[in-house]
Amino acid sequence: MTRPVIGVLALQGDVREHVAVLTALGTRPMLVRRPAELERIDALVIPGGESTTMHRLAVAFDLLEPLRQRISAGMPAFGTCAGMIVLADRIEGGAAGQETVGGLDVTVRRNAFGRQVDSCETDVDVAGLSEPFHAVLIRAPWVEDSGPGVEVLARVGHGPGAGRIVAVRQDSLLATSFHPEVTGDDRVHRMFVDEIVR
Repeated sequence: MTRPVIGVLALQGDVREHVAVLTALGTRPMLVRRPAELERIDALVIPGGESTTMHRLAVAFDLLEPLRQRISAGMPAFGTCAGMIVLADRIEGGAAGQETVGGLDVTVRRNAFGRQVDSCETDVDVAGLSEPFHAVLIRAPWVEDSGPGVEVLARVGHGPGAGRIVAVRQDSLLATSFHPEVTGDDRVHRMFVDEIVR
């Protein structure tokens, strides 16, 4: 597989930005809004946005259960910000009735870094990358705790949220609290794509 078809969940959020990065990396991005489209992709990106809105729209489009089935069957997925929440098994601070797709054995605190005005940027060391990554944290979650099968890839080094987990990987699932799609740095996306190709 040299040019994987990577779906981008196109219900809400940074869809266009992820498509641009995936296209530049030589993959074939495909927008995903319907259950049948899940069968035509090799992997899925779940963008940043608003996790409660994504949940409501996934239910309205009959996507929630098909997403769960594909993820539990081993389809690679990469969630950024709200996408991390969608992939988490457990949420703290979620809206009433908010469900996730799950797959990552983590507890994620929604809006952990605060409101929109508390958004911040900081450099983080990401396992597997030789240089720090400039993390853009917009109303971002963080990982409160993780199970034994979860590899912690990055923590905030200093400033707001110092020591908090902001990037994790478990089997074929990758998630970041930050938005790599808005930085002009494709290294985290490349990490995901390289794993799919391997």
